[in-house]
Amino acid sequence: MDQHTTGRRGAAWALVITSVAGFMAALDNLVVTTALPSIRTSLGGGLEELEWTVNAYTLTFAVLLMLGASLGDRFGRRRLFLGGLAVFTGASAAAALSSGIGELIAFRALQGVGAAVMMPLTLTLLTAAVPPARRGAALGIFSAATGIAVASGPLIGGSLTEHISWQWIFWLNVPIGLALLPLARTRLAESYAPDARLDIPGTLLVSGGLFGIVYGLVNANAKGWTSATVLTALTVGALLIAAFVRHGFRASHPILPMRLFKDRAFFGINMASLLMFLGMFGSIFLLSQYLQGALGYSPTEAGLRMLPWTGMPMLVAPVAGVLADRFGGRPVVVTGLALQAAGLALFALALDPGASYAAQLPGLIVSGTGMALYFAPAAGLVMSSVRPAEQGIASGANNALREVGGALGVAVLATVFSAQGGIGSPDAFTDGTVPAVWIGAGVVGVAALVALMIPGRRTVPAAPESAAAAGPAEARVAVPA
Repeated sequence: MDQHTTGRRGAAWALVITSVAGFMAALDNLVVTTALPSIRTSLGGGLEELEWTVNAYTLTFAVLLMLGASLGDRFGRRRLFLGGLAVFTGASAAAALSSGIGELIAFRALQGVGAAVMMPLTLTLLTAAVPPARRGAALGIFSAATGIAVASGPLIGGSLTEHISWQWIFWLNVPIGLALLPLARTRLAESYAPDARLDIPGTLLVSGGLFGIVYGLVNANAKGWTSATVLTALTVGALLIAAFVRHGFRASHPILPMRLFKDRAFFGINMASLLMFLGMFGSIFLLSQYLQGALGYSPTEAGLRMLPWTGMPMLVAPVAGVLADRFGGRPVVVTGLALQAAGLALFALALDPGASYAAQLPGLIVSGTGMALYFAPAAGLVMSSVRPAEQGIASGANNALREVGGALGVAVLATVFSAQGGIGSPDAFTDGTVPAVWIGAGVVGVAALVALMIPGRRTVPAAPESAAAAGPAEARVAVPA
């Protein structure tokens, strides 16, 4: 078998392994939401405990992403990927076996730890395995899997809960994880970042800062934005992040060099990603509840009616990846964000207590198309905006910002929903959902404007030590913006 064929097979295996792992990690963000009533019946607990079955995962996931990427760069990306996957799989089984709400929350937090180590390394391992000429299409497929997971979480969680039991939203991960572990061990190549060092002060600052911010956000709706707990958490978190930014400018080997944000491509795609997840994540969370609370659909029926949104990435994302390779990532990302904003606006216009499915369909199709066009080239823009040696930490930073954006989106839009309406009746549900979705549309529209900051195609020279370690083929990285 020639080397070219071996390389193609290695790239295909890397795409399958990383896409499935990324799908599992992203799915568990929202998969629990439609199962909460069944979990409450089975395990008990009040509203705050039930919210923490969602938030415990988001919290540890967001807080430890940067650390996971840094550990992979230092001790081996495949090795840490395997460790994160093993923790995630084991915690999923433990969550399914939980006999009390406190146990479930604890194992959900442990799931987040595994996902935080695993998720940022998926992009690094995939980028290393796929030749530059096919990288856009591969990253498009990977990103489509992530986007489908976020959008289809309520459908998958609702269907499993309704037709089997809520435990199966966690059991689902176990056979997949067990199948991936030997494949990842034998099919993925090990890699390290040249001259990688652990930045203990930076790690403590970013982890503490993200913990404060995400903890404040996930408690804002339950405790109130002006409560002492929320204000203290947000203030301390913001101060620690400010100290982390200062550290990133001054330290000799920071966990996240702040000079990366001076690059318009890196800054533009990361800020657009944060805003995209804020608007989209919060809107999906509310719309999946609206279909059940206002229109009376079962969890499975609601998920099936969202298929034009959740299914479009499977059709559009591979094509979008090819378009990004040919024309650059910026026009595809900007178009996708603009369509996502337009789709949410169409949905907001169609919402009423008796909205027909025909009225909802245009918003669903446009949103799905926009989401696919965004996700396909976004990962490629992140990875190509930095030198090869910095791709692990760039992936960790992008994933952390997306998770913070998602947590902020749920917190802000849920607050708007509660202030303008509520769950008391279909009319109240609609009154709360409409202004929240309009805000989501506006935020994604701003993300489209921010993405215009991304420059056109250019070439980034690698650092001398990185070029030497990477080899001549990677000494310069083409940036398809």
